[in-house]
Amino acid sequence: MKKTIDLWLENRKEVDKSYLEYIKNKLIYPAVRSPNIILAHLEKSEYNLQFSKFLLKEDRFIDWAVVGLYYALYHASLALLADKGYSSKDHNATICFIIRNYSEFSTEDIRIYSDLILTREEINFYTTLKSNRQHANYSTNTMFKKDQVEEWRIKSINFMKKVEKILKKG
Repeated sequence: MKKTIDLWLENRKEVDKSYLEYIKNKLIYPAVRSPNIILAHLEKSEYNLQFSKFLLKEDRFIDWAVVGLYYALYHASLALLADKGYSSKDHNATICFIIRNYSEFSTEDIRIYSDLILTREEINFYTTLKSNRQHANYSTNTMFKKDQVEEWRIKSINFMKKVEKILKKG
């Protein structure tokens, strides 16, 4: 999936092509734009963030802290979809949607809208956390260090703050 994400970040035509496939296959679909749904996703995002913080504080079940951080970003991203009147039940489709609608594509975009777009670094963090979440869910090992997960928690907070800023300006 990493190669696909890199391709989407590099090539607007590729992200548009994938986006249309997700629409065609109903993995991204129109939904009634509802401030209540947006708020519910933001609240679930915060809930997952607090869950991860609790686990880190307890210094237990660190792999589940990773899972919680990923789902904090996922629900923040679903809030972005809901703000545009869409929904998704597919993680990769959700990433495609936010790259297509909320990420950087040109130097001019970055200069004008830097506080209202998700940067390549933020998108890459999201996808890295997605991969780490899969390892945390399905691996028989507990392979995450507390200080690394704490760093991801701070990045997750920043991602969520950016989403909230985008939603307030949009």
